[in-house]
Amino acid sequence: MSKAKAEPAAASVVAPASMFSDCGDTPCPEPLLPSATAEQTAALTDGVRMRENPAEWAFVRLSKLIEDFEKGLDKDEEIGASIVGLPGDGTMQIQDVGFWGPDFIMFLGKNSHGKPVRLIQHYAQVNVLLDARKKPEERPARRIGFQLSELVQKTNPK
Repeated sequence: MSKAKAEPAAASVVAPASMFSDCGDTPCPEPLLPSATAEQTAALTDGVRMRENPAEWAFVRLSKLIEDFEKGLDKDEEIGASIVGLPGDGTMQIQDVGFWGPDFIMFLGKNSHGKPVRLIQHYAQVNVLLDARKKPEERPARRIGFQLSELVQKTNPK
């Protein structure tokens, strides 16, 4: 029997510090939306500063996009989502969005059967198609965008 040779330990890969910045005063980069006016673009980035935590930074921008999408809904609609990898028809009613840095974005809501769901995704793999859903008759349409924006403002770097 021959003994297997021990493999040398892999060298650690260390990213250079120049790849990272202190984003405290760095304004939010503007999104590139060809059909958006300058005012619409400014509204998306108003008061938002970049974040060092990648999950938080993804959450901040996602929150602003949700709030902007909700502005176009009528009083009988609320936000829903089709999310790649979600079981069944891949849709859910989004009731809340959160993050757990440095890497997770969380979507909380209900599936098409009214059962609670929590989708946890790595910030680099978030693909969400926001759509309008008919709200249940027994209550007013729920908006989550403003709540998310309030959280973003509370945690904005000074």
